[in-house]
Amino acid sequence: MDPSSLRDLVEFMAKSLVDNPDDVDVNEVVGEQTTVVELKVAKEDLGKVIGKQGRTARSMRTILNAASTKLQKRSVLEIVE
Repeated sequence: MDPSSLRDLVEFMAKSLVDNPDDVDVNEVVGEQTTVVELKVAKEDLGKVIGKQGRTARSMRTILNAASTKLQKRSVLEIVE
């Protein structure tokens, strides 16, 4: 599993959730200590990605955390409006 697969993982999860998978845009900003994975979706799909009380977003962050721990990296999921 290489670091860019974190981006692919987030992209796969997001595309599986939204109505407009073509509008899913995932950007990876690699810092010295932490990688920030930015997720951008269509405005009408924002609610689907965040979920009720942020549950879906929290779950995506948990999965991303598990994957980055396996890579011995730190990563943060940021949902960009």
